[in-house]
Amino acid sequence: MSDFFYRPADGVLADVIPFYEDGEFKLLYLKDWRDKERFGEGTPWFLLGTKDFVNYTEYGEVLPRGGESEQDLYIYTGCILKVGKLYHIFYTGNNFHYPAQGKLQQAVMHATSTDLLHWTKIPEDAFYAPADRYEQHDWRDPFVFWNEEAGEYWMLLAARLKEGPSRRRGCVALCASKDLTSWEVREPFWAPSLYTTHECPDLFKMGDWWYLVYSTFSDRTVTHYRMSKSLAGPWLAPDNDTFDNRAFYAAKTWTDGERRYAFGWNPTREGEHDEGTWQWGGNLVVHELAQQADGSLTVRMPDSVRAAMSRRVDAELREAVGSWRIEGGSGGASAVSVRATDAGESAEAADEFESAEAAGGCTAAAEAPDSFAAAASASLPSRCRLSVTVTFGSDTRGCGVLLRTDESLDRGYMLRLEPGRQRLVFDRWPRKGDVPFEVGLERPVALTPGVACRLDIVIDGTVCEVYVDDTVAMSARLYDHREGGWGLFVSEGSASFNTVLLEP
Repeated sequence: MSDFFYRPADGVLADVIPFYEDGEFKLLYLKDWRDKERFGEGTPWFLLGTKDFVNYTEYGEVLPRGGESEQDLYIYTGCILKVGKLYHIFYTGNNFHYPAQGKLQQAVMHATSTDLLHWTKIPEDAFYAPADRYEQHDWRDPFVFWNEEAGEYWMLLAARLKEGPSRRRGCVALCASKDLTSWEVREPFWAPSLYTTHECPDLFKMGDWWYLVYSTFSDRTVTHYRMSKSLAGPWLAPDNDTFDNRAFYAAKTWTDGERRYAFGWNPTREGEHDEGTWQWGGNLVVHELAQQADGSLTVRMPDSVRAAMSRRVDAELREAVGSWRIEGGSGGASAVSVRATDAGESAEAADEFESAEAAGGCTAAAEAPDSFAAAASASLPSRCRLSVTVTFGSDTRGCGVLLRTDESLDRGYMLRLEPGRQRLVFDRWPRKGDVPFEVGLERPVALTPGVACRLDIVIDGTVCEVYVDDTVAMSARLYDHREGGWGLFVSEGSASFNTVLLEP
């Protein structure tokens, strides 16, 4: 099936456990039906296959949940590895009924398989948090790897220490094993006194750097990473220590041998409403990770997703507010082309926009030194990619893209570049109170007057993914406005735009 942001038809996708073999990513994931009466209680693991992050093969349920009286009623996050011809998964067995019965809620559990489809659970290998140093009901999300230097397997876990400020006891616990059966609990791998819990720990090496990935829900609900030249640390935070924002969570990574990807999920919102509470689980989102010269990681759209949306659509812009120079598309005012290029712009971006006018793209510019100006297009496909390159003047307070807006511009969404604050924010109108934008959905972006900035916006139903200059990602949900047009805007400043609208 083809789905840019996969979600099972009868439920939601939660934490993904990625693996790659024989040219295909094998994605084990936690499935939640959100319908206890019909499907029963608990979460099993399902298996999904993809070669391009666009087309998916559903292999179905592969690791069944246990019963209400069993430890793994809820099978939570874990990991997969292959040793010889045997596959191993280590996972969290969680039972919310156990504490009331005097039993421990969470345990690390083990299963094996020869084909990834049929798994044999090994209940005797289950083990729990040591009572002398860890809280008993937080012992989950095992990540296992072979430590070549130590000559043993290491397991990282999301755990909480027994002592310290309650919201700062989160740590990455460490266990070691020679045989993947018996595990020795050691001193924590990383205990920085920063978070309530470090969920879904993940570890990989790229070049000279080790990267520790984890997700938090205390100060911010987001996936972080830290970097170190040694497994012993120190684990340093880069300037931008996150892959995305509030609408991308529990990311774990894997590589196809050439490129590394982060697999997370864009959460749904309660009631399918823009003001609904963020929920656990949603749609799969995959970002490609790239290493920079200083070791920091940037995020970009996978090439296969970009290529899958390549059919250009006519884009007709009209003046909505203020005075604009518009050229190209199937209509628009007569004007002079205002394309502004930059030495740092990619060859791909330059080639795409060189032919924008002939292929249905538009160029547009406006000067609004003390006001707001907007140009609008009548319709926006429900599944599309909108590429916009914007170059703004030194006096500009804000500029960007309107999504699913009505003709009056009184309703819709806004992607706003704010040069003074060096960030991109997701905004919507109407919204309640004096909150200036959707807090938690902003992203830091390097913005320089006169230097082109490229936004690649992918929309599929209610899911919206934005990539800036192939370095920064921002996720969002579009619930309240399912239809409408798109547009460009400048707020107290000047900017020129080049746009191309594409469909699958």
